Amino acid sequence: MNLLFKTLTAALCACMIFTGCSKREKAVPSDGPVTLTFFTSDSNEDMPFTDPVALEIQKRTGVTLQVEHPVAGDAQAVPLMLAGGEYPDLIYAKGELTKLIDAGAVVPLDSYIEKYGGNMKRLYGDQIVKLRNSLDDPHIYSVGTYGVNQQILETSGTMQIQHAVLKEFGYPKIETLDDYEHAIRAYMKKYPEINGQKTIGLSLLIDTWQWYIDLSNPGNYVIGYPDDGQWIVDQKTLRAQYKFLHPEMYRWYKWLNKMNAEGLLDPESFTQKEDVWQSKIAAGRVLGITYPLWGYQDARRTLIQNDMTERTYAYLPVTAGRQFRDPSRRDYGYSGGWGIAISSSCKDPVRAFKFLDWMCSEEAQILVNWGIKDVNYYIDADGKRARTEEEIKAAETDPDYAGKTGVGRWVYPFPEMGNAAVDSNGEFINVVTPEIIADNYLPVERETLAAYGAKMWIDLFPTPEELGGRSKHGQIWQYTLPADVNEKLAAADEYVKTALSQLVFGSPSDFDKNWTAMQTALRKMGLEEAGDALTNLIAMKIKLWNEK
Repeated sequence: MNLLFKTLTAALCACMIFTGCSKREKAVPSDGPVTLTFFTSDSNEDMPFTDPVALEIQKRTGVTLQVEHPVAGDAQAVPLMLAGGEYPDLIYAKGELTKLIDAGAVVPLDSYIEKYGGNMKRLYGDQIVKLRNSLDDPHIYSVGTYGVNQQILETSGTMQIQHAVLKEFGYPKIETLDDYEHAIRAYMKKYPEINGQKTIGLSLLIDTWQWYIDLSNPGNYVIGYPDDGQWIVDQKTLRAQYKFLHPEMYRWYKWLNKMNAEGLLDPESFTQKEDVWQSKIAAGRVLGITYPLWGYQDARRTLIQNDMTERTYAYLPVTAGRQFRDPSRRDYGYSGGWGIAISSSCKDPVRAFKFLDWMCSEEAQILVNWGIKDVNYYIDADGKRARTEEEIKAAETDPDYAGKTGVGRWVYPFPEMGNAAVDSNGEFINVVTPEIIADNYLPVERETLAAYGAKMWIDLFPTPEELGGRSKHGQIWQYTLPADVNEKLAAADEYVKTALSQLVFGSPSDFDKNWTAMQTALRKMGLEEAGDALTNLIAMKIKLWNEK
């Protein structure tokens, strides 16, 4: 039965008969087979625990996960849980964890970590302090998502442009938005059609949550600020600001407005569905995009399968001006924040914790990243893990590879060692290494890289050291924000998405006036005060992380 239906029914029952719903009865802990319900707010599809890796996890731990998810990204999932008063055994609530903590819906994990958390302690090491909730409530309620020992090995850059465009003009320097615009304009003029269809200059995907990725984030990237969600944080002062109040953000939207006025921006950018956007890319007719590679992998595979590799994209460090540095390789460190919690309704919290601790083990990390020995990988003559060419090709080209094999499917949102972590034999836990990345480049990628004097895409970008070293505060989008800040943020984001569409598609002569009006409206909505509250939260986090 769907989780939302169960929780809604419980809530309605409570309203009708004026009695609270009781907690599910606790089962006696055991070491035998057990099914744990697991809610993940970051999925909108069924995830049956039946793939080969899932079955292997079940075999080794005795645990089967019954995965539940919100319907179509329904933001009411957690509130409905709270209304019903009964919860799944394990919950991944992302930024809504605070609501569950405040309601007593999740249990502190400190004593479990001390008693049963050997693998967890080894995985997190001294970073485990970043899992703590706050100075006032320093308990650990969730085990964090994302890699603890992470480095940037790949990047899609801020702006992407077809290899065909670069080759056509002798691989010119594309360092600024103006450079990018000139190349797009010149190619569209020379080739108004591609494969019998109208050439599109730049196409954006802004339909639902994707607007954060394709409309919001590039605005701070091109002025040198990394991904901090909807915030910009000054690394010197650690003051936070709602990003659309930062004066330099003007540059990106002013440029989009110009691109639109000149017919270089896809007019369907603010209305098209993802499948339409993907189909345009797969047809080879979109010269430029600003979306990360993970968002259009299927379209890229189609281009490769149809022998149109020249229509795949080069990843370049493009900024609003040469005074800015592309932040793609910024070292964020580990931020803690989001993670999986054990609910107060959990039928067997000890067993649930032991399962999470096992997921932190080297054994589990190898399994979820590499798959099953002699099926997805083998041990070579040097005693190292290796994959066959067929397996590598399947992983690269089959869009349902993870679903069929389970490889990579259960890494997120569970505890993760990170792509720079090595096992007890000194081998990388992650299947992706710099050598493998370079080996898997398409010939057209190697040709473009050679033209720019580089071997890997990351070679074209400022290094972490050039960007100022490790972030002091981590990443804001992994923070659990105070409820009042979240409310202001949600209202502002809803307003901004509409306001930006009017800015981009409006008359260039009205842009400055409309931009100023948006700034005024945001200040009236209390976003300056929200920035002050977040600044205080950052200071608290840094103090918390450094307390002994």
